[in-house]
Amino acid sequence: MAENVSKQSTKNHIKIDDIKRALQSGDTENAISLSKQGLRNLEDSVEKTQENTQEKADVLYILAVAQRTKGLIGEATETIKTLIATEPNHARAHQENGYLSLSAGNKPNAATAFARATKLNPALLSSWQKLAPLYSELNHPEAHTFATQRINYLAQLPVEIRGAQDLMYEGKLGIADKVCRRFLQNHKHHAETMLLLAEIGIRLKLYHEAEFLLESCIEIHPTYEAARAEFVQLLSKLGKFSQAKQQAEILLNKHPDNIQYLAAKASAMVGVGEVEPAIVLYQQVIHDARNELPGIQLLLGHANKANGNIEQAVAAYQQAYKIRPDFGDAYWSLANTKTYRFSDNELALMQAQLDKIDIEQDDKIHLEFALAKAYEDRQQFDTAFSYYQNGNTLKNHSSHYSQSKMSEQVTAQKAVFNTDFFSMHQDVGDQTPAPIFIVGLPRAGSTLLEQILASHSQVDGTMELHNVMGVAARLSGSKSGYPNVVNEIDNEYFARFGKQFIEDTRCYRQGAAFFIDKMPNNFMHIGLIKAMLPNAKIIDARRDPIACCFSGYKQLFAEGHEFSYDLDNLVHYYQSYQSLMAHWDEVLPGFVLKVQHEDVIDDLETQVRRILDFCQLPFESSCLHFYKTKRTIKTPSSEQVRQPINSSARDQWKKFETHLSPLTHTFSAK
Repeated sequence: MAENVSKQSTKNHIKIDDIKRALQSGDTENAISLSKQGLRNLEDSVEKTQENTQEKADVLYILAVAQRTKGLIGEATETIKTLIATEPNHARAHQENGYLSLSAGNKPNAATAFARATKLNPALLSSWQKLAPLYSELNHPEAHTFATQRINYLAQLPVEIRGAQDLMYEGKLGIADKVCRRFLQNHKHHAETMLLLAEIGIRLKLYHEAEFLLESCIEIHPTYEAARAEFVQLLSKLGKFSQAKQQAEILLNKHPDNIQYLAAKASAMVGVGEVEPAIVLYQQVIHDARNELPGIQLLLGHANKANGNIEQAVAAYQQAYKIRPDFGDAYWSLANTKTYRFSDNELALMQAQLDKIDIEQDDKIHLEFALAKAYEDRQQFDTAFSYYQNGNTLKNHSSHYSQSKMSEQVTAQKAVFNTDFFSMHQDVGDQTPAPIFIVGLPRAGSTLLEQILASHSQVDGTMELHNVMGVAARLSGSKSGYPNVVNEIDNEYFARFGKQFIEDTRCYRQGAAFFIDKMPNNFMHIGLIKAMLPNAKIIDARRDPIACCFSGYKQLFAEGHEFSYDLDNLVHYYQSYQSLMAHWDEVLPGFVLKVQHEDVIDDLETQVRRILDFCQLPFESSCLHFYKTKRTIKTPSSEQVRQPINSSARDQWKKFETHLSPLTHTFSAK
């Protein structure tokens, strides 16, 4: 019924537990009354916190259940409509919508609602149990078979682990993590629990812990394909493409025609530079498939884009939306080439999909950003901004960025990594000069700097590597926490961390003396990098703050950068970054080279020579002709860095100036 709803409450609010108890005892009248009073209290609350928003959603959900239980189907339907409008990813709201549709005798709508619920939370056993007979009645045999398989799978899980799965999908990761660890104490090496704990770790961005869990799981349970498939995905996320390819091939040895495994192998092949064979593999999958595969078409487009085959990429993206007209990612991928221009017919098609009542939230977000780019290209800037704003608002709704937590992290870094720390830890790390870190904000010009450096014969371009953040994450697990724990570590550990970094990143290199790590968030860990790798080079990619922040606001990122979907959060994040970089310059003078994007545009050669001098590399003219360098590039700027320097984007933000007061009031444009 109303299981697993939040127990949070604020002062003067009706408690969630009181409403639940009334409902569970059969006192629906009181449950409805308490719910409505709770909603009034929440509306009157001065605080509009994320906790209040979650509590309101929980109360609306229980209210709808109580109304349906009492037979007030119309009122319950209106309550659920309100909830879904404000919380479109609330899985149990869609489940309740399914029950209401069944009460109204509308089985197709019920099936759609239950399916939406299971997509958001695959652990909702009751939704699957409703779907199986519905699919049978509606003559969907394959869907019926799949639903039956899910029922059997969930039914055989220990109750604790099924509950932990539910908690994970509901976003209650900390509780889910504790349930799994407690279960493993008494059921050591339980396969499903190890996999679930790894999945929770991935959602918490504890990638290296998740990697260890999955590697251990498949070693203990070598035939457990679900864990191996998850391992393949994680290895690719971490950029360990060679290992990902090997693991995908193990899966394909038993299931040579499995589309998921073939796609995973092709993705890994792109990562190791086997782009042409990967494209052939994607094409073969599409050719051999019984059904049309818009998702594979999308991946085919990404592979072609990464390889510089922009016409083929566009064709694949177009085919993806022709197969599934509401496939938001296909339209966004076209927009994200930065060079594609939508036709009038495509514009109308996108708007028609956006106007659909039953459009998925993820598709809606992608369409908002795609339409924004389309109208920006048509010089309709006010209209474009309204779509950017809509897309960012929807995306920010699920963001977990906290200004206070960011401020705490910056303060902690400054307090720990001070002048005294570096006086006591001089040259204690691994002495290699090989790594070149490029840090900063997204959309600040880091891809251009990477492409310039990767055009040098002695430098390997790699990708945004998670390794430094992995070290920080492991240190965070200590009693003192990170960064405080570094004051308790013997010097030899820093050398060990540095050596391990070099070993773990070797798989991304092609044999050059130097290599680039372009993870922008590493600016938070420059103190740790200095301790681990004292001879590394760090380049701070800077851009005019308004241009940089607005460019980030216009970008729908594949993952991360949650601060970028709100202008006030962007201001706070940028100021935090500026403050921390000023600290590093103070305590580590000369360790970081700041490169202003506008200076690179205005005088490329001077800046290239300056960068190469800092990296102690001889000048090579190939760095001036970076756009001729053939390499796989997976960032949004991939097409831009395959062209000569272009200054047209410098003042783009001024076309939107009237909408950017949080930025313009804070920063003075250069």
